[in-house]
Amino acid sequence: MHLRTLRRSGLAVGLALTATTALGGAATAAAPATAQPGRSTAQPVHYTARQVHGFLVGFYGHHGPSPYDRVHKVTPELRKKAAQTKDYDLLLCAQNTPRDISVGKVTTAQSAGVGWATITTHWKAGPDRKFTAYVGLDARKPMKLYDVQCPRRR
Repeated sequence: MHLRTLRRSGLAVGLALTATTALGGAATAAAPATAQPGRSTAQPVHYTARQVHGFLVGFYGHHGPSPYDRVHKVTPELRKKAAQTKDYDLLLCAQNTPRDISVGKVTTAQSAGVGWATITTHWKAGPDRKFTAYVGLDARKPMKLYDVQCPRRR
């Protein structure tokens, strides 16, 4: 569930409890039947495929990630890996700036905590190229690019 939705629903519950109390009623909250002391019944919160798609479209734009996004929207491990890749831009799997970029359908594996999509780079000369971009799904953290899988270089 999105944070904004959680805030709204929390606000609605608070208003309902205030109204009930003001009218002289008793406000009680029932715990889930499966709740046990010391055990959390909360389910993990994950980003959706739609949210991941929006992130990737914003991250890659038309010509590649901005300098800001390369620092703040990439995991430290991937930033390090990209810095060590000297012969091409790891985040684009290319040596040059593409004419345009498109993001394919997103697949999510919540049990693995990762979502991915095929990124297609379009060029003025030469064929389109494809690679896979991976994004973490843990919605308790800011969304970041976790890895890219470039095709094997010939």
